[in-house]
Amino acid sequence: MTILCLSSYFKGNRFLETCKREGCRVILLVRETVLAEPWARESCDEVHALPSLFDRRSVLNAVSYLARTREIDRIAPLDDYDVEMASTIREHLRIPGMGETTARYFRDKLAMRERCRDRDVPVPEFVHAVNDDRIARFLRDVPPPWVLKPRSAANSFGIRTFAEAEPLLKTIDELGDERAGHLLERYVAGDVCHVDAVVAHGEVILAEPHRYRRPLMDVAKGGGIFATRTLPRDSPEALEMLEMHRSVVRHFGLRHGVTHMEFIRGREDGRLYFLETAARVGGAHIYDMVEAATGVNLWEEWARLEILQGTKPYAPPEARRDYAGVIVALARQEHPDTSPFADPEVVKRIDRKHHIGLVLRASSPGRIEELLERYEARIAADYLTTMPEAPPTH
Repeated sequence: MTILCLSSYFKGNRFLETCKREGCRVILLVRETVLAEPWARESCDEVHALPSLFDRRSVLNAVSYLARTREIDRIAPLDDYDVEMASTIREHLRIPGMGETTARYFRDKLAMRERCRDRDVPVPEFVHAVNDDRIARFLRDVPPPWVLKPRSAANSFGIRTFAEAEPLLKTIDELGDERAGHLLERYVAGDVCHVDAVVAHGEVILAEPHRYRRPLMDVAKGGGIFATRTLPRDSPEALEMLEMHRSVVRHFGLRHGVTHMEFIRGREDGRLYFLETAARVGGAHIYDMVEAATGVNLWEEWARLEILQGTKPYAPPEARRDYAGVIVALARQEHPDTSPFADPEVVKRIDRKHHIGLVLRASSPGRIEELLERYEARIAADYLTTMPEAPPTH
């Protein structure tokens, strides 16, 4: 079997290694700017690059040219930005896997919200930022603050918050033709949580509930320390979130793959709201945290599911039920010394220039919480630096 993997950013070596270990011929197609990164080239039979993986015609032409002399059986996106392109190629070459309609539910925030609203899954009030009358009614009926979001950007890129209508309307007007690519929604203050899961044959096989110590949007906008951890799995909070996650997976039509799905618990009303989801492995070393807690590597399981596509039964690995956390921050040191963090619960030290990061594992969630509290204070005092938010590079 030949699998073509797309990636606009450097990530997914475990995916590539798993495909090769499973006996696949692996073709890697990346953006030219990341071609020199340390890809797992020993697991790749071919590596190709294009100036961009967002130019639909160029990518289709390039992959179709490769297909003249190669029988491509699977297409896999390694980055969130490549999910839609992978679905487009599958549709064009009639290759099994997620098609364009389903992919929109995992990339387009407006499509996500409309689907959830139609299926009675709670979401913050929203409106497509395209029609003047509908926007005016929204601003009249929904109290500020409001959040303006790009429909297809990943993470917190391009999100802006407004407390007054005049600057918001001015910003929407300045977007010009791009305004249709945005949505407007009520800002909900609260704790942001996420579920990271494995799905096979439309059923959730493994799902781990987590909560960020600070909302990711706050970290992206203002800098600071990113941290998240496993929630007590049998707590009412976790059980409600896991049930909503299963409902969204079913309504969005994911058959085989992984999900990273985010929710928020409203501080004022106590309700749980769906925020967004992605058909990919969660970033910021969340996959390392899941592996620390369960022993399951989400990249490896995703690769296996992409290869199988339901043609054979999927045998999930047995999962542990430990608890884990991850903490990551920009560091002013090029190679920060993490030796002061000497507790036995530290199971991984993230090696990346100007970053400090630790993955923790313990038998109780309380111990993880205690360590993250202590480590956060130490990192803030001895390592932390900040930089302005970078715009998406595509």
